[in-house]
Order: sequence, then C-alpha cells, then structure tokens
Amino acid sequence: MGGAGAWTPLTMLAVLTVAFTVKHFLADFVLQTGWIAIGKDCRGDWFKPLAAHVAIHAGLALAIVLVVAPRLWWLAAIDLVVHFGVDRGKSVVGRWGGWTPHDARYWWLFGFDQLLHQVTNIGLAYALAVL
Repeated sequence: MGGAGAWTPLTMLAVLTVAFTVKHFLADFVLQTGWIAIGKDCRGDWFKPLAAHVAIHAGLALAIVLVVAPRLWWLAAIDLVVHFGVDRGKSVVGRWGGWTPHDARYWWLFGFDQLLHQVTNIGLAYALAVL
C-alpha cells in the first residue's frame, strides 16, 4: 500500500462517484431552468430544452473527465446520449400514463429516472477509474 497521500482504486472510484453525483445534482436541479424543466417534457418543441439540459450534463461531465483523464473526453458524449435517452423516455412514458405529481406512479417514474442516472454516474466513474 502507498503512503497517506496515495489513492487506491477504491478511493478513486468513491471520489469520482461523488463528483458525478454532485454534477448530476447541479445539472438536474441547480442549473435546470423552468424553460428546460417544462420544455423537455412537452409533447412538441421538446428538443431544444432537452438538448440544452443534456449539454449542461455533458459539459460538467467533461470538466470532471478533463481533470482526471483528458484522453477519455468521449465519456462526456456517452453521458449526453444516455441522459438524453433516459430523460426523453421518462417524458414519453409519463405522458402516456397521464401521471401528475399527485400520482404515485409519477414518483416511481421520477425515482427510476434518477436511479438510471446514478447507475450511469457510477459507470462513468468506474470507466475513469480503470481506463
């Protein structure tokens, strides 16, 4: 084992997972405007707000990647594509079900969306830790 300053693979994975979790909080809650939050769930004209939303996610992911392993810049593109698919899928399923915040299924869907994002974050952290 290394000295007190050495990063073990497990420590690196834990730190990166926290970094991606914070990134997710910032992009999904702090930096998400009303235009994005409402617009990405619309039946029409959803593309621009969703594109802006996933661009924020990808930009923050890219910042993390560039600090750790710039050669893996393409992981930010993976974050963009996966986040786009998950959020668009949540919107389509939620509209199909007609669920509102007053329905339990709305919250199940929201929770599943967040679960998928966190699994993605763990995968990105793992990729950065081992590649």
